[in-house]
Amino acid sequence: MDAFVERNACSTEGFPGPSQSRLMPEAGVELELARAVTLGYEPSGEAGLIRCHSHGFPSPLARWHCHAEYELHLISATSGEAFVGDWIGTFDPGHLVLCGPQLPHHWRSLDAPPEGVAQRDLIIHFSQEPIFEAAEKIPEFVEAVDLLKRAQYGIEFFGMAESAERHWKAIDNARGLKRFSLFCELLANLAQCTDYRLLSGVQASGGNDIKAINHLAARIALDPSRDMSTAEVASELGMDAGRFGRLFRRATGYGFVNYLNRVRVNKACLLLMQTERQVVSICYEVGFNNLSNFNRQFLEIKGITPKEYRKRSQRRLEAGSDPAI
Repeated sequence: MDAFVERNACSTEGFPGPSQSRLMPEAGVELELARAVTLGYEPSGEAGLIRCHSHGFPSPLARWHCHAEYELHLISATSGEAFVGDWIGTFDPGHLVLCGPQLPHHWRSLDAPPEGVAQRDLIIHFSQEPIFEAAEKIPEFVEAVDLLKRAQYGIEFFGMAESAERHWKAIDNARGLKRFSLFCELLANLAQCTDYRLLSGVQASGGNDIKAINHLAARIALDPSRDMSTAEVASELGMDAGRFGRLFRRATGYGFVNYLNRVRVNKACLLLMQTERQVVSICYEVGFNNLSNFNRQFLEIKGITPKEYRKRSQRRLEAGSDPAI
């Protein structure tokens, strides 16, 4: 898999502004009752495994939320800021992401005209159970299962926008077995794509304790520079440090300090790409208290130094392609 620069930014419609609380609101759960035809959803009576819909911006659907289905999401217009799990980044037309169940996500356009745009998002929702169950009896579906397991963290695909849009239109216009066959073709293309990156450091989870951890992860993503210790956060959640540490690792795959460092480094990546500020200034802004620790953590997480990261991203941008490391 090619490794790509984390393009970070964090500000989303409906999120707290500068003068408001710095706590990220909990992701709203999108339920079937909210999926009105007037918002672009297919009638529930016509929906099978695969459901297509599209919407413009602004829209009631453009918000920080999650749901039980997988979501394949293609941006066809405007640029702006994206949030998938604990990943914060930017998007442009052609941005293609597959989100797993219960993984919070949101896209906020920053260059939409005052009147808005009629169509920005092309979306496919589908349930995981039928595909996972089919893979137990149909070997060909194992390839799809591997893809969907990765999507628990959110996957961004590169170079597939035109193909994905053609497939979306064909799937949207088809019904029954024809729709399913077209969907399988698209799923196969995604499974075979090698030009992608995993976005979130935390996968979606359930349960009240895990819900609290996910909320904490969203807060960290919004303000990673905040000074916080394991003991402080554990106390805030009403847990002892040992239980909190075990729960946090189970929910995110990382220890708390490691996770916090990763989010801070991701934020630093955005500043290295989008500004000419000195590395030492960026180091302190994202929450590290000394330059040597920042450089060490950056090298460990990204595999290169902050200065080299900036050089590589600039070379890629000058070449007119997505920055990569």
